[in-house]
Amino acid sequence: MGDHSANAYIPRPVSIMRTLPQINEHRLFQLKLEDGGTWDTFGHQPGQFIEVSLFGKGEAPISISSPPTRPDSLEICVRRTGKLTDSLFELEKGSRLHIRGPYGTGFPVEKLKGNKLLLVAGGLGLAPLRSLLLYVLDRRDEFDELILMYGTNNPDNVLFKYELLSFFDREDITYLYSVDRDEEGIWKQYVGVVTGLFEKATLSPKDTYAVLCGPPIMYRFVLEKLLNLGFAKDHIYMSLERMMKCGVGKCGHCAIGDRYCCTDGPVFNYAEIEHIKEAI
Repeated sequence: MGDHSANAYIPRPVSIMRTLPQINEHRLFQLKLEDGGTWDTFGHQPGQFIEVSLFGKGEAPISISSPPTRPDSLEICVRRTGKLTDSLFELEKGSRLHIRGPYGTGFPVEKLKGNKLLLVAGGLGLAPLRSLLLYVLDRRDEFDELILMYGTNNPDNVLFKYELLSFFDREDITYLYSVDRDEEGIWKQYVGVVTGLFEKATLSPKDTYAVLCGPPIMYRFVLEKLLNLGFAKDHIYMSLERMMKCGVGKCGHCAIGDRYCCTDGPVFNYAEIEHIKEAI
C-alpha cells in the first residue's frame, strides 16, 4: 500500500481528465488527484490495483494500467459489467469519483532489472500488464531484451490497439501477437492460441523472467510451455485475478488456499503457489 494516507479505509477524491474508448464496452480512464498531488507520491507499483467508488453506486477493485514513471495521470481500464461501471461510463471530463489504495503486491521490478523479460498477456490481461510494460519501456536501459506476446480471441478484441501497433516501429521490443480465430480472413499475423507464438521467438530461459497475465485457462498451457523450455519456477510471475472485493484481506472473497489475492497477490511467483490447487 502507498504511504500517502494514514487510513487505508478512507477514499481519496479524484477527477476524470479524459476517457478513451477501447474495445466494445471497455474504456480507459485518466485520473488526477483533486488534492493537488501528483501520482509519483501515490506510491503505486506496476501490478497493483485500487478500489474505485461512486457514492450510492458501490465500489470495485480495478487494476492500475499506467506506471509510476508517468506521474501526470493514473490510468485504469474499465469493463462495463454492472451498476457501478454503468455509472462510470456515464461520467464526463471533470467528474469526481473516489479511490482507495494502492493495494496488493506488484511485479518485482527491482528483481527484474538487468534481466531479459518475456511478457505474456491474454485478452483483458493486457490491462494490468501494461503498467509493467510501460514501466520497462520508460526505463529501457535498466532492462535487457524485452519480448511481448499478446493473444486475443478475435481481431476486434485487441486492447490498446494503436499503442501496440507503434511497437513495430521500435527496435527495443519484440512484439508478437495472435488471435484464436479469424473468421473474416482479415488478420495479417499469427492465427492460433498464444502458446503458438513461442515458436516465433528466440528465448534463453536461463536468464529470462516470464511475467503472465490473462485468463486462468491460458496459465495452464503457458506454464507447461515455459517449464518444458527450461524456465525455472521462481523465474515465472503471474497476476491472478479472483473475485476481489474489500482489497484489504477482510472479506475472504478472493481466497485461494491459504492466500488472499488482494493482500498476498495479485502478483505471485509460481514457485510459491504451484502447490495450491485453486491457484491455477
